[in-house]
Amino acid sequence: MKKLAIIFLVGIIIIVGISYMYLNYKANYNEAKRENNQFESYYNQEFYGADVVTIINKAYDNNLTNAVEKDDKGIFKENETNSIKIDVKMLDTDTIYNMETLYSGGMQNFVEYYSGIKFKCTKIEYHPSKKVKYMLIEQITQ
Repeated sequence: MKKLAIIFLVGIIIIVGISYMYLNYKANYNEAKRENNQFESYYNQEFYGADVVTIINKAYDNNLTNAVEKDDKGIFKENETNSIKIDVKMLDTDTIYNMETLYSGGMQNFVEYYSGIKFKCTKIEYHPSKKVKYMLIEQITQ
């Protein structure tokens, strides 16, 4: 009788452990999917400069929320879990600017000059955790 009770108890513990791992996996998956949706919706789509500001603000806030470290130049360091890096390639100057440069330069100025200009996200990369880690946004009109 004792053996049966121990086997039953071990079986329950195994089932609870597997259920916990599955539910934890699903929660992480759903969180990554929810976070990715706000960035992936721009992939291969044309949008305006005001949307670039929105994307950069979301990424910047995400990095702050996730306590992503910055280097001595104020640029977020890439980690392997939840950092997001965004580069914006401008046709005007044929230069690629990182989001920190645009953010510190004043997003209001960017909106003022580029709100009517079209952009397109041409590249997205992911962390091993399946969260977005990099986006390249290119200016497509002048």
